[in-house]
Amino acid sequence: MWGICSRTMVGMAKPCGLMKPCHLVKPVSAARVSGRYLTHQKGLPSLPVPPLQQTCERYVRSLEPILEVDELRQTRELVDEFQKTGGVGERLQRSLEKRAQNTENWLSEWWVLVAYLDYRLPVVVHSSPGLVLPRMNFSDKQGQIRFAAKLTAGVLDFKTMIDNETLPVEYLGGKPLCMNQYYEVLSSCRIPGLKRDSVVNHAKTSKHITVVHNFQFFALEVYNSDGTPLTADQLCIQLERICSASLQTNVEPVGILTTQHRDSWGKAYVNLSKDKTNRESVSAIQRSIFTLCLDGAMPQVSDEMLRSCAAVQMLHGGGSQWNSGNRWFDKTLQFIIGEDGVCGANYEHAPAEGPPIVALIDHAVEYTRKPEMAQTPMVPLPMPQKLHFNITPEIKKDIEEAEHAMNILAQDLDMMVTVFGHFGKNVPKAHKMSPDAFIQMALQLAYYRMYQRCCATYESASLRMFRLGRTDTIRSASSASAAFVRAFDDPSKQNTEKVDLMEKAVNAHRSYTNMAITGQAIDRHLLGLKMVAVEEKLSIPDIYTDTAYAKALHYKLSTSQVPSKTDCVMCFGPVASDGYGVCYNPMNDHINFAVSSFNTCKETNAAHLAQAVEGALLDMRTLLEQTPKAKL
Repeated sequence: MWGICSRTMVGMAKPCGLMKPCHLVKPVSAARVSGRYLTHQKGLPSLPVPPLQQTCERYVRSLEPILEVDELRQTRELVDEFQKTGGVGERLQRSLEKRAQNTENWLSEWWVLVAYLDYRLPVVVHSSPGLVLPRMNFSDKQGQIRFAAKLTAGVLDFKTMIDNETLPVEYLGGKPLCMNQYYEVLSSCRIPGLKRDSVVNHAKTSKHITVVHNFQFFALEVYNSDGTPLTADQLCIQLERICSASLQTNVEPVGILTTQHRDSWGKAYVNLSKDKTNRESVSAIQRSIFTLCLDGAMPQVSDEMLRSCAAVQMLHGGGSQWNSGNRWFDKTLQFIIGEDGVCGANYEHAPAEGPPIVALIDHAVEYTRKPEMAQTPMVPLPMPQKLHFNITPEIKKDIEEAEHAMNILAQDLDMMVTVFGHFGKNVPKAHKMSPDAFIQMALQLAYYRMYQRCCATYESASLRMFRLGRTDTIRSASSASAAFVRAFDDPSKQNTEKVDLMEKAVNAHRSYTNMAITGQAIDRHLLGLKMVAVEEKLSIPDIYTDTAYAKALHYKLSTSQVPSKTDCVMCFGPVASDGYGVCYNPMNDHINFAVSSFNTCKETNAAHLAQAVEGALLDMRTLLEQTPKAKL
């Protein structure tokens, strides 16, 4: 149930408020500033607990565009009962405030459990986002290995900044942001459990990466004996050795087990771990810095479908007949390099949101474009270590079940990546509107035109202004957005009124965004109050069993803005079976969109929504351009 909230990326936060937005990370000297990170973290404020009455009022207001009048009336009564003086709401609020005084962040521990580790659907499609890079200009094995080597060297260069605590602190609106997530994305891995998963981090000891080629896994040491990272030339030699040692293709794809429903994978993991060799191989994967997946070429497709097919590769690998077994989806970070120049990444969501991942990838991609500076030491390199697996009949059966389930999921996902080329951030900015709010209103209009109703919409907002902050929800469907979309195609309405409603809707979204990033949104607060009731073994208050609460959390539009320096786009699956996942990267003169839906739902269609969004954006611009400004 709570997994529907786990789609979390960047919200409105610009990656670095005090740097040019196009530079997420600037390389800095590798001198260690001991304790700098901890000193910075200690200076950050704690996540506040919003006032109870404020949240209750905002909760009811957020339901107005998605509920019928009689439903809303009933919910109002339940909310009034919940927040009354001396009532259960006040008791839960006091306990939550007490927890906030005694913890670094009252939410973060609960959130990682509720949104991720207790969530039992497969991480593939349902939780882990993919990232599609622009197609690289190589189309053979040699080019693939060369690019993979340079990209790896770029990641290791970024890792030096993390290890030395010399990463530039990021800012939002002049305020420093929590940098903790950067310390969680490398050398970490999710571990399946029978009912709850866990995450391990081996940052202190990890010296190797995992390489997967033809479903075979290798541990590759990436540091010389003097502690310096291997150069791109050295990595090239090692990756060639790995490819030569894994030419056979009839190997059992152990990696596909990580695509399973978490309970099934938890059981299969126990089976797999009974054998000492398997245990050691799995441990080597878990302890590695990241996974590098060297994929075979995909079937040829038309240019306009290329990015959509690439997104499918990054999200789930295309099914068992393609690359879904050439992954370890529990690994926090997997770089995926196809032989045909299709490249990107996939990341397991529990340790971090999109921005730190994008910053790392931006740095690594920029690194690949630089001429090789480091002198390659002429030292013999140890052979990469092949990780062996002993496949029992029981494990073989688990693999077959995983393949079957993965293929059903792959066939179910409808994925559309489009480039809206007519304009980008430039147009809303010219009209003094927030680009993110403008795009969100276009999404609201597109959805309304398709379905003649508004729906609960999730956009993530970064809480990194606070220590260990993760995300809260920007509820993009508001009374203001509902008034705007209902009026837009109404011939009885004047253009000046429509523009006025658009501005009100955009401003309402901007205002909700500011509320969310400053810790004053409603969703995580309501979750916190519910978690207190669970922990104190109190009966769950009626507002949580009310159908309105379920409707509020049934996000038919799950959206995220993930800006980057590289011309890329993130993608993820819908969080509701009858909904859409929409991720976008607004560049100055174009916008990259990734829209997903499920084929089993007859009401949804990713290509139709993508088309409707394009139409909405163009019509909104036309309205603005054709309507003379009344205000002087």
